[in-house]
Amino acid sequence: MSSAAEQEAVRDGSRGEARPATVVERRGPSVWPGTPTPLGARCRVGPDGVAGTNFALWAGGAEAVDLCLFDADGNETRLPLTELTHEIWHGFVPGVGAGRRYGYRVHGRWDPWTGARWNPAKLLLDPYARAVDGDFALPPEVYGHVRDWPQQQVADTVRDERDSAPHVPKGVVVRDDGPDEWMDDRRPKTPWPDSVIYELHVKGFTRLHPGIPERLRGTYAGLAHPAAIEHLVSLGVTAVELLPVHQFAHEDHLLRRGLRNYWGYNSIGYFAPHAGYSASGSAGGQVGEFKRMVRALHEAGIEVILDVVYNHTAEAGELGPTLSLKGIDNRGYYRLQSDARRYADYTGCGNTLHVVQPQVLRLITDSLRYWVTEMGVDGFRFDLAAALARSMHDVDMLSPFLAVIAQDPVLRRVKLIAEPWDVGDGGYQVGAFPPLWTEWNDRYRDAVRDFWRGALPDVRDLGYRLSGSSDLYAWGGRRPYASVNFVTAHDGFTLRDLVTYERKHNEDNGEGNRDGTDDNRAWNCGAEGESDDPAVGALRLRQLRNLLTTLLLSTGVPMLVAGDEMGRTQGGNNNAYCQDNETSWLDWSLPEDPGRRGLLDLTRRLLDLRHRHPVLRRRAFFSGRPQAADGLRDLAWFTVDGEEMTEGDWYARATTLGLYLSGRDIPGRDARGAQITDDSFLAILHAGALPVDHLLPGPPWAEAYELVLDTSLGDQTRAPGTVYRGAERVRVEARSVMLLRVQE
Repeated sequence: MSSAAEQEAVRDGSRGEARPATVVERRGPSVWPGTPTPLGARCRVGPDGVAGTNFALWAGGAEAVDLCLFDADGNETRLPLTELTHEIWHGFVPGVGAGRRYGYRVHGRWDPWTGARWNPAKLLLDPYARAVDGDFALPPEVYGHVRDWPQQQVADTVRDERDSAPHVPKGVVVRDDGPDEWMDDRRPKTPWPDSVIYELHVKGFTRLHPGIPERLRGTYAGLAHPAAIEHLVSLGVTAVELLPVHQFAHEDHLLRRGLRNYWGYNSIGYFAPHAGYSASGSAGGQVGEFKRMVRALHEAGIEVILDVVYNHTAEAGELGPTLSLKGIDNRGYYRLQSDARRYADYTGCGNTLHVVQPQVLRLITDSLRYWVTEMGVDGFRFDLAAALARSMHDVDMLSPFLAVIAQDPVLRRVKLIAEPWDVGDGGYQVGAFPPLWTEWNDRYRDAVRDFWRGALPDVRDLGYRLSGSSDLYAWGGRRPYASVNFVTAHDGFTLRDLVTYERKHNEDNGEGNRDGTDDNRAWNCGAEGESDDPAVGALRLRQLRNLLTTLLLSTGVPMLVAGDEMGRTQGGNNNAYCQDNETSWLDWSLPEDPGRRGLLDLTRRLLDLRHRHPVLRRRAFFSGRPQAADGLRDLAWFTVDGEEMTEGDWYARATTLGLYLSGRDIPGRDARGAQITDDSFLAILHAGALPVDHLLPGPPWAEAYELVLDTSLGDQTRAPGTVYRGAERVRVEARSVMLLRVQE
């Protein structure tokens, strides 16, 4: 801790005007008053019919704001914005149109001990910039403080006077589209119960696809290509969930190791499509390219959901760079500790946006509405959503953020998915988000993984997860589709690695294999890593089929990760956030691997089955009570002996579970008001190492059963369509799933 004298010396020596590295001519276009709304840079027609751009920036507490315009050669013209309305600095610049690059310099006190970090030597990205030109490098000039100050205890308190403009991207003025741009777009509007989510990375999904032209691979245009869309349509998914596409920056520690941020969870521009995924360049063309991608997916019946990161930004903590919000109003945008030099960190990324502040809440909701109304997207998955739901300290389901979303006429109508946790105290909130919200259900993931690796102490938790997690979501009008079920996600092992590795292998990340979770709940089937043993390979394929089948037969909304349907591997890396290479990109070489082709075929069959049978897409929870005079329930559970499970059976360490789904009387009605009915099914999940002879429930449950699928593929005489009598014993192979349709 520095002395009071040291603090005062740093303060006194840092309040003066920062001098840029080069003298910039201040003469340039005149600045008319303009308007304080909308925020950002908007092309418009000003007084007397003069075309130009209105610039508006909220900078609470700032003493002055310079608009900085850049020509094609990088020459900068600074224009002071002298109009101030409700802490918004604004001005209209005639003659400035679409394609002009710009940024801001914000003047004010430098007093980190009180959270004030204004530094006009740093060019700042407009938080409302709708396109960004250039990439983020992190040389010393982009830091508001002197990085190499000899007294480390006050390193972040000494202001750096060097000009950052040559080293940072600029915002780009983007022309507004006409009001009819989306008139002919037909949003799929897939109901939640019918949804199947496919999590993908724009670059990773398209980078190696042989059917996409080389110049389009890795881009929004590549994802819009018919070859990419054909895979999605043939698979049967209804929505793509795109890993972050907001403009993001690469962390300094990655750049120093020659790596880059691949996943994109390091946002810095909440209105701008990430320019690195654009085939149209970064001068504004990325905006139109993104819109065309959305339109192409909509035409194929596929919704677009964005994974969004509003909980933190790329500016990190007090030792991070000054790129945008930190230099506009550090105290207004970020949560600070009682020691205002330090940032409250509920995200593990150095900072947390202060969402209870009205202007921060406005930034987030303006961004969300923009992506819906002007970019055409259909929903959002909120990274570390619990951080957004914090009021002053604790997670609060009546927080301003959740309240605003609930009443917003645009946002309450789109798909809202919470990652219902953060890294702070009390941050784990699975099952706690209010109606309108669905949630990533990691308890589903853990229970299914543990069952198939033989680690569940009993089957109570598994029963809840397979049937919609009513213990978590049957309150406040929530439905089974509040649970987004997943076995894998971008963060962690791929599905193939889950059955190939038990330990993470993250050495290529350059962090000594310390990064990534150690709680993988994985089983390598007897050998760590790839194996030439045919028995190990066959078992792994069976386990892949078991996990996929379990996921796609469960009640709730299933989420697949791109490539899992084709057995994609990351070589055991369970934290590939910095692997922008073949480790993360999808391998499309299916013809060389019959096992992977079979996995893809099975996924298509399961999704087709789910689409055709509403009993697998229930809109209401099972009651477990008799639904008819014959005493049949809508949901029943059976032991290997064909008996209904008792209370004691749920506490037993069982490896076999029979699940009966009745389609006789499904709650809800079709579009014409008719009662929904369907076939009934019996699913038998057997995780044991040896085969079992399972007694099929007889009348009144069923007179006979027809085999729909068997993941063992071991007995070719039991092809789909094979019929078994009720009360007959059927051989269930080791570690396999059988699905049977009831014959009336």
